[in-house]
Amino acid sequence: MYRITKYYIDLHNFVRASIANLIMNRTELLAKYDIPAPRYTSYPTVPYWSDDPTTAQWLDALRQAFAQPQTTWSMYIHIPFCETLCTFCGCNTFITRNHGHELTYNEAIHKEWQLYLDALPKLRAAPVKQIHLGGGTPTFYSAESLRQLLQPIMESLVIDLADFEGSLEVSPRSTNHEQLVVLRELGFQRISMGVQDYDPEVQRLINRIQPVEMTRDLTQLAREVGFESVNYDLIYGLPGQTPDKMRRAAEITVELSPDRIALYSFAFVPWVKKAHRLFTEEDLPKGGDKRALYEVARDIFLEAGYVEIGLDHFALPADPLAKAFAADRLHRNFMGYTDQRTEVMLGLGVSSISEAPTCFHQNAKSLNEYKNAVAAGQIPTHRGHLLTADDQFYREQILQFMTQMRVQLRDEAQVADARQFLTPLLEDGLVTFIGQEMRLTEAGRPFLRNAAMALDMRLRQNKPETRIFSQSV
Repeated sequence: MYRITKYYIDLHNFVRASIANLIMNRTELLAKYDIPAPRYTSYPTVPYWSDDPTTAQWLDALRQAFAQPQTTWSMYIHIPFCETLCTFCGCNTFITRNHGHELTYNEAIHKEWQLYLDALPKLRAAPVKQIHLGGGTPTFYSAESLRQLLQPIMESLVIDLADFEGSLEVSPRSTNHEQLVVLRELGFQRISMGVQDYDPEVQRLINRIQPVEMTRDLTQLAREVGFESVNYDLIYGLPGQTPDKMRRAAEITVELSPDRIALYSFAFVPWVKKAHRLFTEEDLPKGGDKRALYEVARDIFLEAGYVEIGLDHFALPADPLAKAFAADRLHRNFMGYTDQRTEVMLGLGVSSISEAPTCFHQNAKSLNEYKNAVAAGQIPTHRGHLLTADDQFYREQILQFMTQMRVQLRDEAQVADARQFLTPLLEDGLVTFIGQEMRLTEAGRPFLRNAAMALDMRLRQNKPETRIFSQSV
């Protein structure tokens, strides 16, 4: 009896020690690899855009794309207005309570759209696959303003409702029944709801007071109106967050059962966003403490049946995003992960980014500059990048790796180069190579951005001398 008891005591102690070592190892790894790294919604990443196109070059890139009959495209419309500033936000926003901006901004969007129609007649005949409204807060707009914005644009397009997705970002603080009805009538099926965190103290610190009931009521209302998919945006790494608060946030989310969840890492970039200077790094969880928040929520989401997708996304198995991930059809662009790939994404509105196979393009970032340009009959070009053949090659590799966690490398030379660059991650069991395929291991999931840097030749050949990216963990 003594021997049996001692055996179980020893086994128990061994298991406890193994778990402690595993936790310690994970903590050490998180500290080791918590470095500035791109999120890779594009390649080259925006700080490495170098060969700005003229407006004429941008339009030529679009003409070349639409000369191919199989080219598919999507549209992004940026609505920058918010009534209050959320201090965590990294988006291009315009804080105002003056809703008179809705009319003048709609006029500017329509003028910009007409400039594209005049320059690219084939736009009228090419079916649009997706239209997404981002912000800012698109539901800053009234229901009628949303109709006045979207209806003329959609009536000028070919839209196959059986193969079309309309989506937008919404705030529970400013979204009502009339807005959702108008959007549903126009063919929109999916909303992405800004939640961030349910805890009152965290909400106070980020200046976004939003009781749980608001989120619950809007979710129910969207489903009653007929929206087919509801996404929640949550953020980990905010000031005041703790593992217990994150556990509660995940449990509430599971209870409300959104179809998709985006669990974003707070990108602390005070050198870009002045509002981030309201925090200090001491106010924020970092490294292992920050990643622990993600792991707490991840475990709850996986136990509830969600599928983990790419970097910081989850979806129910029946959701198109999960199906696309399972079928290796997942795509990633400036809007994040999507279940449809299009060759062209055309952005309208201030600061909007567009992409074509050979060119990136961004609109003017100042609201007045944007309005003045389109009023003068000009595409409001701010900057962009003409992709070289090498850029296009590495863009495809990074896209594959960020969506499938594996990528086929070009030849033995690239394998040798990637192995050398990733030597520490290889030794730590975070990546592996099978023939010419580079794979992220399950243990390597938190370090997806770090591993993708092996394919980022622009960054590797010209390492930044100042901080331009958020931390990878």
